[in-house]
Amino acid sequence: MAAIDTGTQHLLADLDTGVLTLTLNRPEARNAMSGAMTAALADQLAKAELDPEVKVVVVTGAGKGFCAGGDVKGMDESNQGGAGASIDAAIHRQRVNQRATAGRLFKMPKPTLAALPGPAAGAGLSLALACDMRIMASSAILTTAFARVGFSGDYGGTYFLTQLVGSAKARELYYLSERVSAEEALRLGLANWVVEPEALAAKTREIALRLAGGPTVAYRYMKENLNRAMSGEVDDCLDLEATHHVHCGQTTDHKEAARAFVEKREPVFIGR
Repeated sequence: MAAIDTGTQHLLADLDTGVLTLTLNRPEARNAMSGAMTAALADQLAKAELDPEVKVVVVTGAGKGFCAGGDVKGMDESNQGGAGASIDAAIHRQRVNQRATAGRLFKMPKPTLAALPGPAAGAGLSLALACDMRIMASSAILTTAFARVGFSGDYGGTYFLTQLVGSAKARELYYLSERVSAEEALRLGLANWVVEPEALAAKTREIALRLAGGPTVAYRYMKENLNRAMSGEVDDCLDLEATHHVHCGQTTDHKEAARAFVEKREPVFIGR
């Protein structure tokens, strides 16, 4: 395992066997997002997208929580401090931050996995939903939380939640800000796996290593197909699938998998 210097203690990072683990590290604040954390997360995701050594990205939280979202205490202190940046500058900065974090988790051509040891709220929930899949400890909960603090929502949560549970349920969860248990999250399709808290790390590593050892070229195009399917016209999706499928048929990984099938063994993928 190789530890990575992120430039701040608010985000820890390590790379092991193709798995980049990014740990939101403000346990005393339920891993609420700070400026330093957001900047470091954006930086590490940008590097991970282009690093051939990174096969899969795992996002998790230190201690007993995943991420409480924005730092409401810090917001209150800022509100008392008088005028800051103009609203136009603030909107632009928010857009940049969102695209560089939640947007990149959703769009990068590599599998992304959120491991939730505890609550994911507000923008923290949005970050978890931006990932391809989620593993929750049975004690973890999800909540949009925005209505409770007079916000409409950020970091793509309205998009991701609507896609996963449908518009009516997403509206309910946003308007009422009620807590969703791990079992309910699994039923709704917000979680892929729910395990006991002490089994979370092992289950996360099991899934991450399985992804890291998979056909990375196929995953790249699979993810683009799936993302396009969320809002694309059917013929566009069919055409994109055809292009990507034929391309993958020329890869070494596909040829190895076909040979392994004939030889009745597991394939060994090399990402080409």
